[in-house]
Amino acid sequence: MENREPLKPLLLAFPGSLRDRLVAAVLSGEKVSTSGLLAEYEAEREELPPVGERSALIDSDGREVAVVELTDVRVLPLGSIGLRHALDEGEGYTSVAGWRAAHEAFWHSEEMREALGDPAFTVDDGTMIVVERFRVAELLDRPQ
Repeated sequence: MENREPLKPLLLAFPGSLRDRLVAAVLSGEKVSTSGLLAEYEAEREELPPVGERSALIDSDGREVAVVELTDVRVLPLGSIGLRHALDEGEGYTSVAGWRAAHEAFWHSEEMREALGDPAFTVDDGTMIVVERFRVAELLDRPQ
């Protein structure tokens, strides 16, 4: 692998089976978008990433497996997320309702509530969501 500047990590979900599925979907080209809570950026005092930013996609073992480049970043109310985004998340959703149910379960999980520092955190139609579109810019060497 060539020498390059360290990249900010792209961490999809928490380590484990969900992250493994999401990383595989990115690597296969099925997943070209992702969603996160604006509240998570605020809790971590993190700026929204700019279009064009490159990040290292991290698998559950902490390995960098690809470089992804952001092509679009928007902040939208949860109630305005449409079918195109649900499909582009590459997780097999066929409806916005299915996408939302799965994301609400994740956002209402004990792990996410702990990360946000709010044990009673819940989302509604007005909850602000960070919607990111990306492309795989480079696949990195992976151990066999």
